[in-house]
Amino acid sequence: MNKQQVLDLLNQLNISYRIVEHPPAKTIEEIDSFRLPDANAIAKNLFLRDEKKRHYYLIVMRKDKTANLKKLCLSLGSRPLSFASEEDLLDYLGLRKGAVTPLGILNDENKKVEVIFDKDLLLFRSIGIHPMENTATVWLPLVNLVGIIKMHGNTVSYLEIK
Repeated sequence: MNKQQVLDLLNQLNISYRIVEHPPAKTIEEIDSFRLPDANAIAKNLFLRDEKKRHYYLIVMRKDKTANLKKLCLSLGSRPLSFASEEDLLDYLGLRKGAVTPLGILNDENKKVEVIFDKDLLLFRSIGIHPMENTATVWLPLVNLVGIIKMHGNTVSYLEIK
């Protein structure tokens, strides 16, 4: 899927969203420099795998948090975790580094990636994520995003990320 297909899907599902176009942003620091409205609700996304490459996780968390991979590993009951390769990112989610988004799950044909949301994201009315490209941010209610992911068939869970 691409950005336009994502927006078409949101419209088809009658999901309320707001989109802001901006220069390419590969990092949270870059997107913060644009001073976007509701920037505190922009999510950070980490694409991780276990050491055996049997389990893949997309961690969606508050942008002001730092993930401790050892703690995440224990919380998930997983083997040791590391960042997945750029090749895996493209193969599983159809995304490039710097454009990771939970909407990439829509490209996960085998439904192999588990999506883990930071429970703190529930505090926001809407969260900001890339719509498959890092040249825009779309804000939509987390409940709707979770519904899209579940509708696609991927596993979703919530975790307290400290």
